[in-house]
This record gives sequence, structure tokens and C-alpha cells, in this order.
Amino acid sequence: QVQLVESGGGLVQAGGSLRLSCAASGSTFSIKSMGWYRQAPGKQRELVASSTNDETTNYADSVKGRFTISRDKARNTVSLQMNSLKPEDTAVYYCHVASWPARNYWGQGTQVTVSS
Repeated sequence: QVQLVESGGGLVQAGGSLRLSCAASGSTFSIKSMGWYRQAPGKQRELVASSTNDETTNYADSVKGRFTISRDKARNTVSLQMNSLKPEDTAVYYCHVASWPARNYWGQGTQVTVSS
């Protein structure tokens, strides 16, 4: 089992920045990747960014050039720096861990609201 604790989020004006952080504990030796998803009202949960153990990163097209994921494998943490935020970035953001053999773990979610 992997437990995830998120921090960050909040309300920001368009063009502003926020930073989300997530710390994993428990069976962290089994982690394959860490990342962030988001879910806006009435929409499906979508991948925002992820980082695998070989440091390969993946971003949603909508956030490329604005968001940066960083992962500290030694500390089992992952952060998401979000710059140039837009109202359409408003969503609940979830920390995600994929682990061996094929398990998915989710944080409790943190609200990000971008006002226009």
C-alpha cells in the first residue's frame, strides 16, 4: 500500500502561479511513476503530468510550457509548478502513483481555482 498526502492549491488570478506537492509513504519501493491528474466539474479525470522512474516526463498538451513536474525519488515526493494559469485549469488536482504489479493510488485531491 502507498499513502499519498497532497499540499498546495487554492485560488489564484489568471496568469498567476501555484505549486502542488505530494508525499508518498508506505510501500514506496514499488512505485513506477508519480504524477498529477485533474478533474473539472462535469468532465473526466485527465492526466496533467507524470514522471517515471527513468525520469521520463509526460505532459498534457494543454499544460506544456506552463506546468513543470519535478520528482525527488529519494524522498518519494512529486511537485507540480503551475505558471500562467488559466481559468480552464480550474479543477480538483489529484496526486497519482502507479506501482508494481499494477496498482494505482490517489491522493485526496486539492482544489485549484483560477479566476478570470
